[in-house]
Amino acid sequence: MGRWEPGADSRLREAAIELFLERGFEQTMVADIAERAGVTARTFFRHFADKREVIFQGAADLEEWSLAALEKAPATASALETVEVALDATARLLGGDHGFARKRQAIIESSAELRERELIKLNSLSARLEEALRRRGFGDLDASLAAATGIAVYRVAFERWAGAAEDGDLREVIRDTMIHLRALTAAE
Repeated sequence: MGRWEPGADSRLREAAIELFLERGFEQTMVADIAERAGVTARTFFRHFADKREVIFQGAADLEEWSLAALEKAPATASALETVEVALDATARLLGGDHGFARKRQAIIESSAELRERELIKLNSLSARLEEALRRRGFGDLDASLAAATGIAVYRVAFERWAGAAEDGDLREVIRDTMIHLRALTAAE
């Protein structure tokens, strides 16, 4: 296929995911991905900065989506309730493709480099949520704790959801995880 044909980005993503699952992330080269997708390596780099971006493309958009939702939270919401609004929006955006999430999570878990990148992504989101909470008038401690707690809940919930055998609602898993956290802290 020529590089001008439509759908190269989705073919590249599909080829990369297949190869990462078959061979492993570290053993898969950009040339392998491009060949399987029927394009050149140069075309790959028009769509992705590197092979990690196949997994993490859209992280900046996800942050912006989450922050926009946080800004729409009721003014009377606590810091943690405000973060829950952002998490719910994130789940609406990510929760639609359980099959892809399972594959993506398996690839991330198989690579120390990708696990590190995932933690960096989550840390960045936490910092942005914290900053947004401060702008809404929450104090430093409340903003820090709420953002960090929200990211911890999200991470645990996402791993539970992605690891589940059957499709489920990511939003429900996040809500259930938050309820469990509240019960756990109330028992302390």
